Amino acid sequence: MKMKRLNIGKSLARWCIYVAFMITIGLVECAATEPVLGGSSTTATGAAGGATAEGASNQLERCAESLGTVAVVEDQGSPWYGYLHSHYKLGSTVPVLRMMIQQSNCFVVVERGRAMGNVMQERALEQSGEMRQGSGFHKGQMVAADYTMSPSITFSQKGTSGVGGALGGLMGSAGRVFGAVAGGLKSNEASTTLILVDNRSSVQLAAAEGNAKNWDFNIAGGLLGSTAGGGAGGYTNTPEGKILTAAFMDSYNKLVRATRNYRAQTVQGGLGTGGRLGVQGGQTPASQGIGR
Repeated sequence: MKMKRLNIGKSLARWCIYVAFMITIGLVECAATEPVLGGSSTTATGAAGGATAEGASNQLERCAESLGTVAVVEDQGSPWYGYLHSHYKLGSTVPVLRMMIQQSNCFVVVERGRAMGNVMQERALEQSGEMRQGSGFHKGQMVAADYTMSPSITFSQKGTSGVGGALGGLMGSAGRVFGAVAGGLKSNEASTTLILVDNRSSVQLAAAEGNAKNWDFNIAGGLLGSTAGGGAGGYTNTPEGKILTAAFMDSYNKLVRATRNYRAQTVQGGLGTGGRLGVQGGQTPASQGIGR
């Protein structure tokens, strides 16, 4: 048994040395896996026009008809957004979310971001009399946003775990070589949340958390050190955007499934009129013992 383990270890050592040699002469290129969402390698891609979608991920949930209009608004003053911008050099999450929403046909997207300033500017120009006759920017045309969708990133981390450490002690000298290879195998993870709010009542209708994970392969770095690794490490510079996109798609899919099965919450005594938890001397129906 001991001899068999030794032979296996020598074979692995020879294989690892061969891989290292191939990398150094430029014959082997290593890259990261694509962010995995539900076992597939696709994430948000393509385009949308009205109710039609081009090149959309086959993992994106779709609806036969829309549930209403939605505006996507992110809190750019929150800590997660500041960290996203300063640490990862990534911008707003809104464009990719809006594309996914339109591709899905589950909601109709309305503008409530910075472009809203241009929308209002055109109306101001019309009211000033500068526009040509028949431009059609008269009142009563703008579509209301039934819902507001708010994104947030609850966790985002690069290189959160590796598999090289445990291998070193398993197979002696061969394990050390193999561990060097596996030492360049790191996972990147992200977790995101989407909140859907009814604009008329301010009631939260749905919330969904999603996540995604991929692996970086940096075999050259593990075997030969960072200088020899060069460009072999896949997605070593910009994995965060792809991971976050996949995580948001996971969040959105879950939110769509939740809203498809939506049932309004009910409160005895009325929603927003005091609820069931009264206090002594209060003015609500529950406080006065009404409806008990």
